[in-house]
Amino acid sequence: MNVPARAAQPQPAEFYRQPPHNIEAEQALLGAVLVNNEAFYRVSDFLDPGHFFEPVHKQIYELIAQIIRQNKIANPVTLKNFLPADLAIGELNPAQYLARLAAEATTIINAEDYGRSIYDLALRRSLIGIGEDVVNIAFDAPIDMPPKAQIEDAERRLFALAETGRNEGGFQSFEDALKAAIDMASAAYQRDGHLSGISTGLDDLDRQMGGLQPSDLIVLAGRPAMGKTSLVTNIAFNIAKAYRGEVQPDGSTKSVNGGIVGFFSLEMSAEQLATRIVAEQSGVSSSHIRRGSLDERQFAKVVEASREMARIPLFIDQSGGISIAQLTARARRLKRQRGLDLLIIDYLQLLQGSGKGQANRVQEITEITTGLKALAKELAVPVIALSQLSRQVEAREDKRPQLADLRESGSIEQDADVVMFVYRDEYYLKGKMPKEGTEEFFKWQAEMEQVAGVAEVIIGKQRHGPTGTVPLQFEAEITRFSNLARRDHLPESFE
Repeated sequence: MNVPARAAQPQPAEFYRQPPHNIEAEQALLGAVLVNNEAFYRVSDFLDPGHFFEPVHKQIYELIAQIIRQNKIANPVTLKNFLPADLAIGELNPAQYLARLAAEATTIINAEDYGRSIYDLALRRSLIGIGEDVVNIAFDAPIDMPPKAQIEDAERRLFALAETGRNEGGFQSFEDALKAAIDMASAAYQRDGHLSGISTGLDDLDRQMGGLQPSDLIVLAGRPAMGKTSLVTNIAFNIAKAYRGEVQPDGSTKSVNGGIVGFFSLEMSAEQLATRIVAEQSGVSSSHIRRGSLDERQFAKVVEASREMARIPLFIDQSGGISIAQLTARARRLKRQRGLDLLIIDYLQLLQGSGKGQANRVQEITEITTGLKALAKELAVPVIALSQLSRQVEAREDKRPQLADLRESGSIEQDADVVMFVYRDEYYLKGKMPKEGTEEFFKWQAEMEQVAGVAEVIIGKQRHGPTGTVPLQFEAEITRFSNLARRDHLPESFE
């Protein structure tokens, strides 16, 4: 079109650089829509008025959208009454400009291509805006936004921009829905255990939960020494070890089995966590590993386990005392740079809130759990957060945990999709040992034999499935959880 939409006078190139834009593509798209309103439906799912560079084009597109959504025809005749008559667009008035757009429109076949071009240029302008904000704020050095907060804000905005348009809305045909359902079933069939979610490597737990489901916030709670960290390290290793990815046509890698695991170890160092996992996988006590009191056979086991661990996609962040905002920024960065299929936080009460307007710890925990649930949905991965239990458990005769035992339990219980408790009767029974040789001692000994090496994972809440108790094998020496070989699962020759 010979008449430019913008009447600004040209400036020498050395004075400024205009943000990336394509006025001709905007004109071509608007003209196509004005000629045939069907073109609007080809771009309306991803293109908004804000994506247009020229202000008049933003206004025209917004008017077109309003008119079409009222089941009316949008053309130069119906539109001209909604634009100011004295509005000058170059040398044309609104009616003349709309007529020129429609007259020079060629076909609606390329409407989506024009729309994509306009959308991509808008993203580039947004990138420039974020970059300019980063520079300007860094120069100004505001007191209420220290450099770390600025980095987190920039990462948040970049991640939001990267994710823009990935989940486009709108209706889909039942055929498409069926294809998605078959694809999910196919992926489950190929995955270990044939599960819809990620397999934990613990069969009975998988059967109860269907694996770890994307976007779920899973809270794993228990009193000290119950084995919370041991259980999640077992699950983390099992998932990372089973990882298998396939390169997609767009160049990205998709997990078809297992997954890439991010582990925030707020309590233990990365070395301590690695030592624990080496002990679990090698079968050699972590105390022996730390002291170096290993024989040749044990050392060979540790070396072999270490070699296997070095190849798995398990990433550990050992920073202590970080805020929910910092954790969110780092999780986004990990997903962007390496990929992410499962996020673990050990443990929830060691996280900090924003500190703004919070009168007490309950409000801070509410902010943290709400943030973790939002993060699970945003990244579309399961998030496992460990949690401490209140001491009121110890005051009861039956010390099996309940939902009410969660510290600051209101928000944790509300925001979590799944709440699980780890409980070991052996731990409490061991402290009740009577005097040897007495009748009570033999009774106690018989009870100990029943519960020795047995742990219970109590599912107290599951939004999409049943609650119940899952028994697991627990080897305290190497802090390893595994499937429990119950009597009803043994072959006849073992009975």
